Amino acid sequence: MQTKPFKILGIQQIAIGGPDKARLKSLWVDMLGLTVKSTFVSERENVDEDICQLGQGPSAVEVDLMQPLDPDKKPAVHTTPLNHVGLWVDDLPKAVDWMTANGVRFAPGGIRKGAAGYDITFIHPKGNEQFPLGGEGVLIELVQAPPEVIAALG
Repeated sequence: MQTKPFKILGIQQIAIGGPDKARLKSLWVDMLGLTVKSTFVSERENVDEDICQLGQGPSAVEVDLMQPLDPDKKPAVHTTPLNHVGLWVDDLPKAVDWMTANGVRFAPGGIRKGAAGYDITFIHPKGNEQFPLGGEGVLIELVQAPPEVIAALG
């Protein structure tokens, strides 16, 4: 394996799914004190989510509370309670190129804008014959870190 041309900087987010995000908010916002920063609704991604924040500044962690728009459609954001983990990366395109060349399977969709406005992509939860490395059952989101996060965590 060649030297990696990127660095994983830290946890950017965790995403928690359920059939009703109001119940999730009762725990995460009302009881645990997280702040709701924004909401995101996407028919393409079948999601209605509240984007919450834990902590402050570049080390803050985003906690996404998600429910499906249609519980019978995919992606089924509510069927795995811990839906995915997001990791800050200093150079997302280089990371994707290098990982792909080294057998990592990515989910369809490529690099695109995510709910919080950062460029994102997902490592598939399962490898396959062509790309044998996956998340071993966990969906992993790679998130392009903004300059202030790179400076603080890099």
